[in-house]
Amino acid sequence: MNTTTTVNKLTLEEYLAYDDGTDIQYELVDGELVEMPPETDRNNLISLYLLSEFLKFVPIQLIRHKDTKLVVIGNRTRVRLPDLMILTQELLAALAGGRATITPDMPSPIMVVEVVSPGKVNEDRDYRYKRSEYAARGIPEYWIVDADKGRVTLLTLVDGLYEETVFQGKDLIRSVTFPTLDLTAAQVLAAGQV
Repeated sequence: MNTTTTVNKLTLEEYLAYDDGTDIQYELVDGELVEMPPETDRNNLISLYLLSEFLKFVPIQLIRHKDTKLVVIGNRTRVRLPDLMILTQELLAALAGGRATITPDMPSPIMVVEVVSPGKVNEDRDYRYKRSEYAARGIPEYWIVDADKGRVTLLTLVDGLYEETVFQGKDLIRSVTFPTLDLTAAQVLAAGQV
C-alpha cells in the first residue's frame, strides 16, 4: 500500500502567526516549518561572548540575539533565526518597535553570525544554504563559528558573492564591520568552554 502525505505549505503571514503553544523555535524553509534544535550551552556561551564584544562598538539597540526573524528568499519564502545580527540605523527605524521580523522590504542587517550546532544537517544549513540565502539578501558580512572544527569562517560580500577567510587558533579575526576588533578565533571558541 502506497500512502502519500500532503504537507500544507505555509505562507509568510501564516508562519508569522503560527503558534503551537510550545517554546519550540521554527524556521520556515520553502513553506515548511523546520524545528530548530535546542541550543547547546557551548553555542549559547559563544554567541553571548560575541554579543559582549560587539557591544564595545555598537549600541545594544543595534544587536539582535536569537530573537529576530530574517526573511530570505529561496524557491519559496524562507525565514531564518540567526544567532546574532548587527542592524543598521535604517533597519532599526524600519523595525520601529513592531514585530521582530526583518521583511524583504526592509534593509538588510550589516552582519549575521551563526554558531554551528553539531551534525551534518546543521552544518549544511549554516555553511551551504544560509551562505547563499544571506548573500542573495545582500548581507555584507556573515560569520560561521564552528567549535567542532575549531574555526571561524568570515564571509565578506563582494559583487553579490561571498569571499571566504578562515580563522583558527591565534589568527586575529579581520572584520569589515568591526575593523578595530581585537579578537582571535581561539578567544571566540574558548568562550564556549565551561
